[in-house]
Amino acid sequence: MTQAIALPRSTVADDRLVALWLIGVAAMIFVMVSLGGITRLTESGLSITEWKPISGVLPPLDAGQWQQEFDGYKAIPEFQQLHPDMTLDQFKGIFWWEYAHRLWGRLIGFAFALPGLLLFAAGRIRASLRPHLVALFVLGGLQGVLGWFMVESGLAVRTDVSQYRLVAHLLSGLTIYAYMLWIAFGLLRPQRPDFAGAAAIRRHVLFLLVLVVATLTMGGFTAGLDGGKIYNTFPLMGGQFLPGDLLALEPLWRNPFENPATAQFIHRWLAMTVAAAVAALWLRRGLLPAEARLPIHLLAGMAAIQVTLGISTLLLVVPVPLAAAHQAGAVTLLTLALWALHSYRARR
Repeated sequence: MTQAIALPRSTVADDRLVALWLIGVAAMIFVMVSLGGITRLTESGLSITEWKPISGVLPPLDAGQWQQEFDGYKAIPEFQQLHPDMTLDQFKGIFWWEYAHRLWGRLIGFAFALPGLLLFAAGRIRASLRPHLVALFVLGGLQGVLGWFMVESGLAVRTDVSQYRLVAHLLSGLTIYAYMLWIAFGLLRPQRPDFAGAAAIRRHVLFLLVLVVATLTMGGFTAGLDGGKIYNTFPLMGGQFLPGDLLALEPLWRNPFENPATAQFIHRWLAMTVAAAVAALWLRRGLLPAEARLPIHLLAGMAAIQVTLGISTLLLVVPVPLAAAHQAGAVTLLTLALWALHSYRARR
């Protein structure tokens, strides 16, 4: 009789190791989103006009290769219409940001795939988790394709990328990030304590999370339309609460997505709604025991920082360091909202 082989069972130590690996990769995605924001802010995103997933790992290594990259950039509308006097040295300045963005994306794929295969081979990934990891791998590959689809929109007719594709690329990356963190949170804390009042708080946090995603989405449209460089006052826009060009486009549905004034208006007031929702959540902290309130305190602190960053970015007409910090702050707020939702999730 053949003796059955006992498969290694997942242990707390295994789950913790897998969770830390996923959090590490998620941290790399956080950096990736920030790098993407900087490439947008520095107008670097179209400096590399070809997609070479394998051969594009190495940067230009000699004068001839640099000139070839520069000639590719000279052929697109952004150079011809906006930067016809750009020198090779100036081109190198924008090239390195986009190169870093693409290289970091490749490193994320490597950091996910190689440790994942090693952990799988060692039997340290529980069976129920494997379909999720396969889904994350596929989503990561599609994110690379979507990134090129975005860049391609700015190579022929436009002087920048499509704001629709920009937002799709941003939301896709954040979906992968959130999915990965949610799995990691579940591995680190498979059962939550049964807090009194958690159900009401959970509903509030879920509403808050939806608001944060909506604000991030409109932030993407605002950035894609350069909406932060107009109406640089707060709280009024051009001396009015409702600017005169708020509904300038026909049909009306185009305005939130194609009118920079409308995109900025919606983004700024969604952000203030998020701040109000976080303040209301903090005021309800008494529904929870003191030891369960940390996520709410952190959300309140981060919301205050993010509002300050957002208003400062607007008033100072989008300086790159401040705008990059504002985008990183948005992802941090999303992270804390996810953590809070997981902390107060329904008990299984």
